[in-house]
Amino acid sequence: MTKELILEIVLPLIGTTAGAACVFIMRGSLHAKLQRALTGFAAGVMVAASVWSLLIPAMEQAAELGRWAFFPAVVGFWLGVLFLLVLDKTIPHMHQDSVEPEGPRTHLKRTTMLVLAVILHNIPEGMAVGVVLAGWMAGDSGITAASTLTLSIGIAIQNFPEGAIISMPLRAEGTGKGRAFLYGALSGVVEPLAAILTLWAAGFILPALPYLLSFAAGAMAYVVVEELVPEASAGEHSNLGTLLFAAGFTAMLALDVALG
Repeated sequence: MTKELILEIVLPLIGTTAGAACVFIMRGSLHAKLQRALTGFAAGVMVAASVWSLLIPAMEQAAELGRWAFFPAVVGFWLGVLFLLVLDKTIPHMHQDSVEPEGPRTHLKRTTMLVLAVILHNIPEGMAVGVVLAGWMAGDSGITAASTLTLSIGIAIQNFPEGAIISMPLRAEGTGKGRAFLYGALSGVVEPLAAILTLWAAGFILPALPYLLSFAAGAMAYVVVEELVPEASAGEHSNLGTLLFAAGFTAMLALDVALG
């Protein structure tokens, strides 16, 4: 692996770790409005990344199918949604501010299930980085080095608030600063692992690249609709989450055009 490739794989983890480090410089828990704003921003980035970095390239690579160029994108998207649905139902986890855990019954601690919820969120992001890098390394996919870097930077940006959203509430609940930071940082470790596994697997099935790109998009869309949008809109009615969703979406759009 080249240094550039390694950097793009670990950039999302760096974003999560930097966000988790907020526990050392901020006091108390995240204000509810700030948490909704950060969640909305993350959702906007993920939706934009799904469209520009994954679905559009998937359809461009299937252009030879003519009017059926949408087929790999639709099939892959649904497979990604169903994949996350299965994980959602089989892995015990708990979302922030939830009272009841989701998935099978378990005796895991609340902190562990909070981290598992973020890990579920991060799996499709790591897959997205891995499959885009695989497309770029293939050489004839139309995916550029700039577009792979854009995706990694975009995910790293939206991972910053995610790291804080994990570590800060844990600290407020009485967890030590070091442990709260560790939990927040560890929640992002799954991303480079998922990226490496996807990169390795994609090397054997490059003809299915359009399906893999849209698979990652579907998995990310599931996370946005099932988790991020409800959290951004939770509590007292506010347009803050919606406005920050738009900010995240346009930030990723601008990043894609400026670097791509």
